[in-house]
Amino acid sequence: MPFLPRNTMSHYSTNFLLLPIPEHPVQDCAASKVIKLVVLGGSGVGKTALIVRFLTKRFIGDYEANTGALYSRKFTIDGEQLTLQVQDTPFVSLEDESDTICCQEQINRSIYWADGFVLVYSITDHNSYRTIRPLHQHIRKIHPSANIPLLIMANKGDLLRARQVSVKEGLQLANELGCTNYELSARENFEEVHDAFKQLCQEMSRMIGSCNGEKRRGLHLVRPKSPNMQDLKRRLKQALSSKGRTATTL
Repeated sequence: MPFLPRNTMSHYSTNFLLLPIPEHPVQDCAASKVIKLVVLGGSGVGKTALIVRFLTKRFIGDYEANTGALYSRKFTIDGEQLTLQVQDTPFVSLEDESDTICCQEQINRSIYWADGFVLVYSITDHNSYRTIRPLHQHIRKIHPSANIPLLIMANKGDLLRARQVSVKEGLQLANELGCTNYELSARENFEEVHDAFKQLCQEMSRMIGSCNGEKRRGLHLVRPKSPNMQDLKRRLKQALSSKGRTATTL
């Protein structure tokens, strides 16, 4: 499947706010008003960096160990105000030299909870690329009959000299899984990261709207630690002070 055009998303709010998830979600909120996205991938591929880049326009190179944070942001698609919930996750790993993945229970719960998925690998780590196919199969086991919006992000596109995964391999995998592959860099290009997330959000919104507001029954995601603005500012301050680096603002 070829790369999708970048200008297909329209009428989005430019108000980038990072909001805490409510302790008790509003019960009468229509399902079509909330879209739930989970970001999955191997260790060190840049999942958190991509999420923070999308939500705040900033790039931070160093992060604390990822325990799985839940972010919320209000924005508008085609004139309709929605709430996007983005679930960051711990890394997924391959078992030994096989193509079988090892998932924490939190990841399984996140997969059940989500309306759409971003699968991330690094072009500098072929093992992270090998994780994507079994991870997709794992998602299909949990959602065997659902047509779930999904895309692949090949991160660290700025590190071409360290490349281990070719563009051709990324496109072949995307064609096999029936989704879109974006090769990009969380460090260098906010616009591409932003457009990729927005493309998926629009597809998720349309998919949920076609379900006539029916809510998914069954398991509910246990609310993880959710960083609020103060926590995000602390991370930014930590990144600015460590190693003399400065965060990039676009």
